[in-house]
Amino acid sequence: MQYEEYKKLYDSLNRPEDIETFLEKGYDTRLLETLYTQKISRDVKKRFHMIKDKSPILLREWKKGKTLMEISAKYKFPPILVSMLIFQEDGASKKQFWEFIREPERLESQQTAEEIRDVVKNDLVYSPAANVRHSERGLWGEGLLQNWLNEQHIEYKTEEDLRGNEKQKTPDCLLCEPMMCDGHKIYWIESKASFGDNIEFRYNSRKQFCPYTQLFGPGIVVYWTGCLNDLESVSDVYVYDMSLLEKKLEKISE
Repeated sequence: MQYEEYKKLYDSLNRPEDIETFLEKGYDTRLLETLYTQKISRDVKKRFHMIKDKSPILLREWKKGKTLMEISAKYKFPPILVSMLIFQEDGASKKQFWEFIREPERLESQQTAEEIRDVVKNDLVYSPAANVRHSERGLWGEGLLQNWLNEQHIEYKTEEDLRGNEKQKTPDCLLCEPMMCDGHKIYWIESKASFGDNIEFRYNSRKQFCPYTQLFGPGIVVYWTGCLNDLESVSDVYVYDMSLLEKKLEKISE
């Protein structure tokens, strides 16, 4: 994806309703949900402690009659996290709060239970359903990768196969023998259901890709929902999007 298009999407995805707007323009659901999730989670990392310091104020506003969703909108912070801070400030433990999220009927107040249901419905990043969708996207990407390798009769070991190996860092697929892809010798392939922008790629490179190259050699990362065309380069790491499925790996000539 060109940076200009990415920037337009990223800057425009601020509310769940914005996803619907771009769906109507023909964009893929997984792409939009992934970009929205990445944007919201990055903002949370930056602002969490600042919002947490306001917990007494948030609780007072709620006690005076503002709904959890109204407070979330006012502070532009995910509704489930705002609710968690309010409930904890009111004496609930984190464990109790997540029990209420999963089972709002456990709350004594029917009005509060309805507010929690509304919060859960409108939080596309931190709700239980959002966590399920995130896991499903990960499994979807791993399935695409494994099917692609299986169709080419290429042998590999999965992360599960390598679990317990003395090498702590393990890619999704470690090839049993090196192969060639677009003229590059590769030893491993990592599947990512996130969108490959420079922030994501730098983080992934530091945590995974660079350690993989040190342990195993060059490899591929595939961002299934898309990536920028001009990502910052990292030595021995080759980046693809869904177009990887159109390619074939080749054995190394002896």
